[in-house]
Parts: sequence; C-alpha cells; structure tokens
Amino acid sequence: MSLALLIPLLAAYLIGALPFGYVVGRLRGVNLFDVGSGNIGATNVARVLGWPWGVLVFVGDFLKGVVPVVMAVPWATELAGGAATIGSEDVLRVGCAALAFLGHLFPVYLGFRGGKGIATGAGTIFVLVPLPAIVAVTMWGVVLLVTRMVSVASLAAVSVLVLVHLATVDSPFAAQHVPVTLYLILGTGLVFVKHRANLRRLLTGTENRIGEFAMRETMVRGLHLLALGLWFGGAAFFNFGTAVPIFDSFQQVVYAGPSDRTAYETILAADASVERKQALASALAGAAVGPVFPRYFAMQAVCGAIALLTALSWWKYAGLHRARVVVIALALATVAVGWPISEEVTRLRLERFHPDTSIATAAQAAFASWHLASLGLSLVTILLAGTALALAAKLPYPDAKLPYPEMGT
Repeated sequence: MSLALLIPLLAAYLIGALPFGYVVGRLRGVNLFDVGSGNIGATNVARVLGWPWGVLVFVGDFLKGVVPVVMAVPWATELAGGAATIGSEDVLRVGCAALAFLGHLFPVYLGFRGGKGIATGAGTIFVLVPLPAIVAVTMWGVVLLVTRMVSVASLAAVSVLVLVHLATVDSPFAAQHVPVTLYLILGTGLVFVKHRANLRRLLTGTENRIGEFAMRETMVRGLHLLALGLWFGGAAFFNFGTAVPIFDSFQQVVYAGPSDRTAYETILAADASVERKQALASALAGAAVGPVFPRYFAMQAVCGAIALLTALSWWKYAGLHRARVVVIALALATVAVGWPISEEVTRLRLERFHPDTSIATAAQAAFASWHLASLGLSLVTILLAGTALALAAKLPYPDAKLPYPEMGT
C-alpha cells in the first residue's frame, strides 16, 4: 500500500520536472537561461522564439499539471491490486498536484532551476477546482489585456483563485476541504516568491510588457461594455423581473393547491390558517431563491472586477474617466458588503420557521432589518452600475488628444 501511494507521488514530481521550455529552446539553438528574462517558461519562450513556440510550451507545461492529478487515484488503485481504499483520494490528488508544481519550480533535470509554475499550477487547479480556475484564467486574460504585463496578470490570477475558492466553499478549512485550500494558499505564496524579480521591476517601473497590437483598445472597450451590460442587466432583471414573481408564484401554489404545480399532491390542508399558508409560501420561495444568491453575487463580483480593471486603464484621461472608476468601485463595494448580508438573510429566512420558538422569534425580529438592508444595497448597486453603463457612452480613444474625442478623430 505504501508503494502504491509513493509511486504516483514520485511520478508526479518527475513529470512536473520535465523542462519543455528548456528543451524547445535548445532544439532552436537557444539557452533560455541566458536570454530574455532568463526563465524557461512559456512567456520567455514566446518572447525569444515567437508565440507559436510559447503556446507549445504552455500546453506542455499545462499538461504536466493535469496528468498526474487525473491519474493519481487510478495509478494508486492499480498498484494496490484494486484495493477498495487507498486512503484519502483528495489528499493523494493534492499531493500529486503539489509535487508536479514543485517539479516545475525545482526540476531535478536542470539542477533544481526551473520556471515560475503558472502553466503547471493552472493544470493542477483545473482538475482540483474547475470553477475558481475558470474565474482565475478569465481574470488573467483581462489583466493581461489591460496592463500588457504577464507577471501582473499571473499574480492577479492566483490571488483571485484563492479568494474565489474561499468565497464559494463552505468551511474551506474543514477537514474535507483543507488539503485543497492549503495547496492553493501555499502555491500562491510560492508563485509570489518566484516572481520576486518581477515585483522589483514593477516597483521601479521597468517590468516587461508584451507588444501592443491593433485591436487591444477595442477589446478593452468591448469587455468594459459587456461587463457593465451583464452586471446592470442581470441585477435589474433579478431584483425587478424575477424575485417578486417567484414569491407571488409560491403564494398561488400554496393557496390553489393541490394543482398541477404540486403534482396534485396536498402540501397543506385547504382549511389551514392564512398565517400557515403565508409562512409556507415564504419558506418555499426562500428555499427557491436562496441558492441563487451565491451565483448572483459571484456574477456581479466578476463583472464588477472586469469593469473596474478596464476603467482603470483610462484613469490617465482624468475628468469623466476618473469619475467612472469611482462609480464602479463604489458599486463593487456594495456587492462586497451585500454578499455576506444576503447569506445572513437566507439563514434568517429559514430560521423564522424553526421548531424552537425562541430561535424562530429571534430570527423573525432580525430578518426584517437585514432584509431591508439587503434590498437597499441591491438598489444602490443597480443605480451605480446603471450610471457606469451610461458613462460608457463616452469612452476614450487611444489616439485622442482631447478628453472626450468624437468618433473617428
């Protein structure tokens, strides 16, 4: 059994340590340690040898993270002779992820001198935590588009990865989640350590940027408009077009049942009191809406972050464009405050019907004020997001000499 666990872990390190960037550079007659940034990762390969070679190396490094994590349990199970259990599968997967990541950072084949771990780490997290990984990669692309600095995009992505994981997992430090949580936190710390030279260059204003390209500003403006449109439209539709009809619908279900909406099952006696019917309708509506809130606020947070990042690229134009940043930042702040309040409202909504009268009474007393605060913040968010969307009618152009250039100048 020990051997069945040890071999996948060792294989993960040896696979992660495969220096694809160094090999590609040597095949092209270049020692990547001596050119560009001196790194063997995909970014330096693209800078020195061209983007097709950079993409090839990125894919190879990415797969170094995917394969060991995906194959960890099947390998161990096969080596153990099909044993019913090999211990904690999550711990084994995280162990293989960590060793593949460390293999890239400190490859035995190159005297423990490796890359910065972004591509290989991305491969591991796409298997372990797909949703936070997708959000992190999205943020990487947006930050890269805005700043043209791969280092800033990478550091932002790993930071967002940890934040999204902590925000979307119940009790991330509970026993069943702690292996992944610690891997993400420690991995992010190692990424920052490996980027210390980049951080020094950022502080001195000498960090490398990717080359400018014709459609970049157009893409930034498009992302800004898309994020604001989805943010404002989604928030307005949920608050004014969805929530109220849902609560009304459950009242109709309770008062009209049994019916086709209850599969002709009796969920409450027809002669039940109005108070019992109102309580059941509210509880059912809350149970339906409650699970939507985390996704609703996550959508707002992602859209707000994208809108803010793209708006910051126009800060230099001053005037209206700085006001735009302030408005979006305030809207994003209301989302950050409203998210935990909505979770408290959901908890109290259910506790109002607790069998213990003392718990139910306390929840009823607190629910009204918290619910009012949640609704108020949602309205402020919609107002600010709508204002930011209106301000998008005046977006700057990169070649403009005036603060508010006309189209085509």
